[in-house]
Amino acid sequence: MTRDFSASFDSPADRLEWSATKWEKYRGRDVIPLWIADMDYPVAPAIQRAVAAHVRHGNYGYMSAPRELAGDLVAYHAEHYGWQIEPGWIVWLSGLVLGINLAVKACCGDGESALTFSPVYPPFLSAAPTQGRRTLEVPLALDEAAWRAGDLRYHIDFARLDAALLPDTRLLLLCHPHNPVGSLFSRDELDALADFCVCHDLYVCSDEVHCDLILDGTTPHVPFARVLAARSSTHLARSITLHGPGKVFNLAGLGIAWAIIPDAGLRKRFRAAKQRLVPEACCFGYTALQAALRAGEPWRQALLARLRRNRDQVSAALDAMHLPHSHPAATYLTWIDTRRLVGKVGNAAQWFEQQGVGLSDGADFGAPGFVRLNFAAGSAVLDEALRRMQEAVYRLDAGG
Repeated sequence: MTRDFSASFDSPADRLEWSATKWEKYRGRDVIPLWIADMDYPVAPAIQRAVAAHVRHGNYGYMSAPRELAGDLVAYHAEHYGWQIEPGWIVWLSGLVLGINLAVKACCGDGESALTFSPVYPPFLSAAPTQGRRTLEVPLALDEAAWRAGDLRYHIDFARLDAALLPDTRLLLLCHPHNPVGSLFSRDELDALADFCVCHDLYVCSDEVHCDLILDGTTPHVPFARVLAARSSTHLARSITLHGPGKVFNLAGLGIAWAIIPDAGLRKRFRAAKQRLVPEACCFGYTALQAALRAGEPWRQALLARLRRNRDQVSAALDAMHLPHSHPAATYLTWIDTRRLVGKVGNAAQWFEQQGVGLSDGADFGAPGFVRLNFAAGSAVLDEALRRMQEAVYRLDAGG
């Protein structure tokens, strides 16, 4: 029997009761937060029950990954992504931003560089400089014909990518599916990108945390490492795949993620980069992850249905505002071109905040003049946020 989770999606509880970062930013102000990438929805009941049982047990000390968890993860990858991984490839992490930084340290020596595509989730831009290396930022190409029709579509510009490459470039940092534009790279793009990495002897760190949020619910995710493996096991050895349940199962606060690193030497360097300074995953994180892998699928499918509805509602509202935007194939994030407003309002993110809606500033992603909207919100909250945005844009366009 299919469970009905609609009540928890319609009217989630007040998150300020537990000091949620998303809502704390605007505490005491009449601003609806649609910025940071977490959802307002409570986690799946199966996860709540598992964590509650752990709480009742009363022991919250140091915890290793449960013995069965690696096997659960292997089975999940085989079923959902058609990728046969091995338990020994898994490195448990307390977060994915940490994983991006460790990948830079493991793959790039002093003075060497990493490539990434922009606009992109800010840690992709900051990880290399944080580790004393350089970032080479390669803009994705915007489809101009689609943009004129109000649709933001991006693809990889391989000529630009080739021109950006330097002799000291060692690593490609890939966001797949892509945040913030919400796109899925085509198989042709993935194949061409794999050939590029092989040709130039690049390591690839592919952050695939949004891959279980492909919104049609049927398109399979293709891990980039699997594309490399189709060429040879030698090429698979250049891959680091980052993943975790934080986005799809809304578990960011529990600090649980993992890297899949097939090559033993690279895995050793990755572990060494932690330098005993990196905390282990949270004990409750392991418990929540195991429940998600074993019993979370009905909730995930219900979530995808709700996110599709919300995405379409956001798109209709933005069409009415004449703001070009993505219609994301994955994630719960809409990327919006607000450049036409800039001449009148200056920074669009700050202006929308003054109108009572908190969005992410595109400048942080390497794209000033754009904003990102998180539509994983309760029905009344999303309705009101879009109403405020529409009224503000209408007044502005009317000269008010």
